[in-house]
Amino acid sequence: MSSHFRVIAFQLKKISFNFSVGILISLACLVALKPLSAQNLRPEIVAEKVYAQFPDLPQENNYISLETGKTASDNTLIARLVRYHQYVKSRPTRFRLDWQLTLADYLGYNEPVIEARYPGSTTLKNNPLSGDRAAIDSLSRRQRRELIDFLVSFYNATSGRNYQKPESQPTSNNNTKPQTNPPTKPPKLPSSGAADLLTP
Repeated sequence: MSSHFRVIAFQLKKISFNFSVGILISLACLVALKPLSAQNLRPEIVAEKVYAQFPDLPQENNYISLETGKTASDNTLIARLVRYHQYVKSRPTRFRLDWQLTLADYLGYNEPVIEARYPGSTTLKNNPLSGDRAAIDSLSRRQRRELIDFLVSFYNATSGRNYQKPESQPTSNNNTKPQTNPPTKPPKLPSSGAADLLTP
């Protein structure tokens, strides 16, 4: 009798092992086939694309690295902005509102930015927060909107989603009449005794 239980126990272990191996192989295939996640892009890569599109944006990359003692030229304003957005605030990268909230943080209109948690505060000789705030503040409203539009488009394209930039309403001085809807009849009021129809 005990040998019969040993055989059953052995077969159960074998089935359990095969099931576990099957699960692991399935997970490995899913990970291998998964496209590059937009949320996992390095901020320096995103910054490089932004500066290629908008070469006039301030780079603010003149800070000294604590590790090397040299200028950290790849530690730019946009790289820190993306790092703050993704890692400090944990905001999604594919939505305009989230980027607007991040810029509002920089401009002092939303959540306070904690200096000790700001990107570069522990890796650069001087905390770049005040310089970055001034740089974001110096951008025009149009520049900030274009920056947000580009970031949203870039992250959505990277994640495989299509993002359509909202079209602005054209302003024209044409004297075209606005389209009016035909007049509608007012709703009919209940007649006397209509409430009696509701009784069972």
